[in-house]
Amino acid sequence: MTTAASSGTLAEKGYNGKMLNVNLTTGEVTVERPDDALYRQYLGGYGIGARMLWDRVPKGADALGPENMLGMFPGLLTGTPLFGQRWQVVCKSPLTGGWGDANCGGDFGGVLKLAGWDGIMFFGKAERPVYLLIEEGNAELRDASDLWGTGAIENETALKARHGKKASVANIGQAGETLSLISGVCNDHGRLAARSGVGAVMGSKNLKAVVCLTDRKVIAQTPETIKMLRSNLDEFVKPLKDFFHTFGTTGITARSALNGDSPVKNWGGVGVVDFPEAAKIDGGTQINPKMEKSYGCWRCPMACGAESVESTNPEYPYPHHTHRPEYEAMGAFGTMNLMSNPDALIYANHLCNEYGFDVISAGVAISMAIECYEAGIITKEDTDGLELNWRSESAVLAMLKLMGERRGIGDTFADGVKVAAERLGRGSDKYAMHIGGQELPMHDPKLQPEFHTTYKLDPTPGRHTQYEGNRRIGKFPPAPKDFKDYANRGEHHKGASEYMHVVNSGGMCQFVMSAANTANIPNWFNAVTGWDMDLDEIMQVGERIANLRMAYEVREGGNPRQRPVPTRVSGETTEGTSAGPLAGVRLDTELLETDFLKACDWDVATCAPSAAKLQSLGLPEVAAALH
Repeated sequence: MTTAASSGTLAEKGYNGKMLNVNLTTGEVTVERPDDALYRQYLGGYGIGARMLWDRVPKGADALGPENMLGMFPGLLTGTPLFGQRWQVVCKSPLTGGWGDANCGGDFGGVLKLAGWDGIMFFGKAERPVYLLIEEGNAELRDASDLWGTGAIENETALKARHGKKASVANIGQAGETLSLISGVCNDHGRLAARSGVGAVMGSKNLKAVVCLTDRKVIAQTPETIKMLRSNLDEFVKPLKDFFHTFGTTGITARSALNGDSPVKNWGGVGVVDFPEAAKIDGGTQINPKMEKSYGCWRCPMACGAESVESTNPEYPYPHHTHRPEYEAMGAFGTMNLMSNPDALIYANHLCNEYGFDVISAGVAISMAIECYEAGIITKEDTDGLELNWRSESAVLAMLKLMGERRGIGDTFADGVKVAAERLGRGSDKYAMHIGGQELPMHDPKLQPEFHTTYKLDPTPGRHTQYEGNRRIGKFPPAPKDFKDYANRGEHHKGASEYMHVVNSGGMCQFVMSAANTANIPNWFNAVTGWDMDLDEIMQVGERIANLRMAYEVREGGNPRQRPVPTRVSGETTEGTSAGPLAGVRLDTELLETDFLKACDWDVATCAPSAAKLQSLGLPEVAAALH
């Protein structure tokens, strides 16, 4: 196998100007040096990933075939002192058939950047399981045959024993190895780049892991950036910072189960009616007492995570240092399946991390299985005697293990609800809560209408993290205050989604940005690059990324406008709106969608960005390909 080596001194700025190309078929590892313009136009993360995917993956490529690219990209600020912790995985999605990305915290993005690399792009397929070892400027492929079959956390522990405790490991568990379409890429003992089926793409390439080592501590750390950091930390919204540090996102779970935010009972229930015991999953009183210490992603100023003591309950044997389940996990297994035992929820989260499952998709798949069992579509004979009932922690956990091991009825649901409905037939699609193949997250758009448009029309559907109505950046109008007012949301949503592309491609955490003064974003970017960006240019970068992602989706045959939305989600049928805070609410989906598409200058029938819009963003070759 070819070894790549990079010589010379690394530039002390927010990016290294170097990426790795890995041909898994030939074993060749080479260094690529992009022009500086690429970073200014796309920042990093899935911004640069969008450019690479468009340029390098042939139209119509098989998502699980060797032509697909698996890209791992830290954000522009990742590895710097200025609020960068996150990294993204980019590929053609085997789950949705179009654009795919997954966002992740943990330590891998920072360590990869500090080792001198702004991204890794994998192509081809290895003959046998391999892992990529990166030690500063050197990178080589090594045999991973002895590691194949291990869980993600187990495998990370083994690789740290082999290469040292300082090694950062991004890897897949058994779900990725068996090409589960709801599998992700894990790092830091349980932080997952979970969505879009990125773990299946990694598994399809026989790539078990990436191991990265470096002695470097921080990139672009100058006296000026440290002074800026300290000043900006003083500006943090302290109550918000303290809340997240103390509770993480579990602090909102119990309340959200009752106020209409969290879907209940597979979107067919109402919290105040079907899950009155929601207080049992309160983060502060029920989950946090089982935690031992706070956890933060790489140099995070908020540290909103936590790690557990070892379980004392033999039914739910999660180990010491298990990551606290956060809001989406608590919703997907708690409110969706009516599970209220904190130990069971922590254990379910641990199993998802070990197998490498997206917690949202796994929990939603089990909710569908329970409804199918309740409706007689699957029977006790199909489940080998397992009784799938609401509130049954033992049944939910047994089902999760069957999915992770692809055994029996678990194999039917291991690729998510869309595939399960195709396999089962008999009206089971009624219970498949997805849009475009992606299971829906734990925020009801009937309470926040922009989530409908995001879930349906974003190139990667079913994603709550593509919208955040930041009021401080000042470049787009606010949303109407009445959540039942569906008019005049398009311009707001366009700006809010483009802002999130800046946040994600910048490597910044959405929760940190909730507390920080985001009007400082130009200062942060300029401080570590020497650029002179202003807010207008930064928002244009977000718009460029938005248009390139959508162009890729359309090029691959996707049409988000044609994606069906479950009637329970829109309120067209009343299973989830018969009582409670959302009683009688029905979204005006046509107004929400067309208002957003017109604001973006995307075709209201096909979602294709206009030729004029693409050309104005410096994408004439993309305009030519689409038009």
